[in-house]
Amino acid sequence: MHKIFRVSLAAAFVGLAASGCGGGHPPVTPAANVGWAYYGGDAGGTRYSRLAQITPANVHDLKVAWIFRTGETGAGFPGDEWKSHMTFEATPILYDGMLYFTTSETNVVAVDAATGKQRWRYGSHVKKLWYSDAASRGVTLWLDAQSPSNAPCHARIFAPTLDSRLLALDAKTGKPCEDFGAHGILDLLPGIDSTYKPGSSYRNYLVTSPPVILDGKLIVGSSIGDNRGVQLERGTVRAFDARTGKLVWSWDPIPRDPSNPVYKEWTPEAARLTGAANAWPPLSVDAARHLVFVPTTSPSPDYFGSERPGDNRWADSVVALDGDTGQLVWGFQLVHHDLWDYDTVAQPSLVDLIHNGQHVPAVIEATKTGMLFTFNRETGAPVFPVMEKPVPQDGAPGEVLSKTQPFPVAPPPLVRQGPVTPEDAWGLTFWDEGQCRKLIQQYRSEGIFTPPGLKTTIQQPGNAGGVEWGGLAFDPVHQIAVVNTMNLPWVDALIPRDRLKAEADSSKYDSWEFGRMTGTPYGMRRSVFLSPLHIPCVKPPWGQLAAVDMVNGRIEWQVPLGNVLLNHWNLGVPNIGGPIVTAGGLVFIAATMDADIRAFDIHSGKMLWQYHLPAGGQATPMTYAVGGRQYVVIAAGGHGDGFGKRGDYVVAFALPQ
Repeated sequence: MHKIFRVSLAAAFVGLAASGCGGGHPPVTPAANVGWAYYGGDAGGTRYSRLAQITPANVHDLKVAWIFRTGETGAGFPGDEWKSHMTFEATPILYDGMLYFTTSETNVVAVDAATGKQRWRYGSHVKKLWYSDAASRGVTLWLDAQSPSNAPCHARIFAPTLDSRLLALDAKTGKPCEDFGAHGILDLLPGIDSTYKPGSSYRNYLVTSPPVILDGKLIVGSSIGDNRGVQLERGTVRAFDARTGKLVWSWDPIPRDPSNPVYKEWTPEAARLTGAANAWPPLSVDAARHLVFVPTTSPSPDYFGSERPGDNRWADSVVALDGDTGQLVWGFQLVHHDLWDYDTVAQPSLVDLIHNGQHVPAVIEATKTGMLFTFNRETGAPVFPVMEKPVPQDGAPGEVLSKTQPFPVAPPPLVRQGPVTPEDAWGLTFWDEGQCRKLIQQYRSEGIFTPPGLKTTIQQPGNAGGVEWGGLAFDPVHQIAVVNTMNLPWVDALIPRDRLKAEADSSKYDSWEFGRMTGTPYGMRRSVFLSPLHIPCVKPPWGQLAAVDMVNGRIEWQVPLGNVLLNHWNLGVPNIGGPIVTAGGLVFIAATMDADIRAFDIHSGKMLWQYHLPAGGQATPMTYAVGGRQYVVIAAGGHGDGFGKRGDYVVAFALPQ
């Protein structure tokens, strides 16, 4: 699952200040009211808006229209001392003139879309526990077609909480929907074999992304703390009745029953014990085809798989489920026998693609490996062929690796995948560049899918991506996918269990993250690959934004993302969040360590506007129009030390009236 950075990179970066300002303001044509009713803009997660009031010609005039503050940054929760635990990653949704979102503590807020004034707030009273992935990405709207439009809970806001509950609230008032679950609250812990014990200060099973709705069913995945051991919570996807909260169906990516067609690919013990393979990113739905698209993640544990031999389907896959029954319609595994934490983390993007002169209902899946896989969403057949290529072998004793991994023939990879060599070393000075060169010579690096071992290995791309949960945005008119990536290698190593405690307690590894991996002979450690000055050890750019022509599968442009200047170089920086695109020909994205939100020309990649946010914008923006005015909104909450100061801001921009 997604891991937040716990090392400070900020000391080396100098962020640029606020936006440019134009001269006079030409007249602006009023915009028709256009909404953003889903986390991903639409049910298929395309993150596209047909709004065009803001254009490349006037975007430089964008100004702050309003700011709302939640009052929350996770103070008092375990882990707050590192300022990196509670994250405000919400993308608001719009309904009936109000924006709805969850705060970092998963309280639910409704604000006026034109003014930012609070309409109502629901306190979820989340337990102050240590949460393995304390992220909050937003809410889901459902209109009950069987109830009168003025009835209570005709419009429902569903919101997941960190402590594994699902709230159903009236969209107008914020009051609980009494007919759902237990007085508007559904407990998600039963049925997933949670290791949580009442009174424990830890929680490793939670829901961080909003659920999806299909045919009156509420479908939800889960986030599971990884690298703890072999036997973890199950990554079951479940569908509940949206009116009552009753369970309708469930689907486990790991086959538990011998009748499952892929059960024979597992050993009985592995099928019984292995956990995770959960779906913590947002799901997507195709209502016309009654399909749910699920991105699944790595099986437990991430870095050693002797207890789960084989390819481990359907972990690390994109799958299509029947919305009525939860049965698998088709699936495609994107990583075999994952040992790199290469979760499928982006929301599947359901697009209408032009390919070989034909219109194809497609799904595009962006991955941590920096590759885009494209499938016919009815059949699962690859739109661009996928080849199995040999990958490095010689894993740790006891490991049985997959000899090949899947690579699409197009588009090309969006990040570096080759071996890291001494020539790739980089530093601010000759000294730290030399230190990086020595580390590269000491470590193992054979390119993507180099297996972890007892010797420290360079993982390129790293376990944070490639592409993270921000996913991609798709312009259906020009058939362009826009995606932000990280070019930041990580290093990892397996540790014999009798040495694990000593290494974890050693000051030598203060900046490393450790995992127990109970049930295997090893623990693990990993870290961003940094110099002694806490600067990435490889040449920039470390973060990029790309536009991909999905008709032909080629990169149209790729630019550094993060306007950080050092010796007159635009380095591009690590980023967490995602882009949106508009019919006005613009890409909006924040995500970067320098806490700026930017607008780019979708055709050239030229940056046209930027604004320095009061805190990091580690979220995906959204856009809408009310009262004839187009707004662009971003949650600015930061994301730990490496991504600047924490915040509680929701910032809206618009052209001058």
